[in-house]
Amino acid sequence: MSHLQIFPASGSHPLPSFASNDPALIAAELAERGIGFERWPAHQELPAGASADAVLTAYAAEIARVQSRGTYPTVDAIRMTPDHPDRAALRQKFLAEHTHAEDEVRFFVEGEGLFCLHIDNEVLQVLCTADDWISVPAGTKHWFDMGSAPTFCAIRFFDNPEGWVAQFTGDAIAERYPLLA
Repeated sequence: MSHLQIFPASGSHPLPSFASNDPALIAAELAERGIGFERWPAHQELPAGASADAVLTAYAAEIARVQSRGTYPTVDAIRMTPDHPDRAALRQKFLAEHTHAEDEVRFFVEGEGLFCLHIDNEVLQVLCTADDWISVPAGTKHWFDMGSAPTFCAIRFFDNPEGWVAQFTGDAIAERYPLLA
């Protein structure tokens, strides 16, 4: 189930000032801050461990709809599992606050991941689950937690043909906020 918590960006152990599981409230709160959030039906049945090509084929209609807007010509699929050989290193990399020169757009088709957005004097934690589409604008400080035993599959949309390119801020802010187990 999707979940949003909003924290102050200051303090050593901040408490959330807002929390909701309601997709409409989540979308409204995020929209106020320039973040896109929608619930799409992840209605395609995927076999266990489906390849990236199989995921992209199954969701070709959704991909075409997004790409018809002309913004995201490059697309791929990422699948993380608890037995992925690079899961610990990737988790650490994604947990460091960073920005991108392009939007970060994801559609979760399986599992869950925690997007943490550092916007002005707030940190927004968005637990994205299957059916969630999120669009984080270029330049937004953020980090992502996939948990210690990651289980998710997401379609990633890029306007940069190189794909995921991060500029790390060096700020240790992520260490002060809850992570996935």
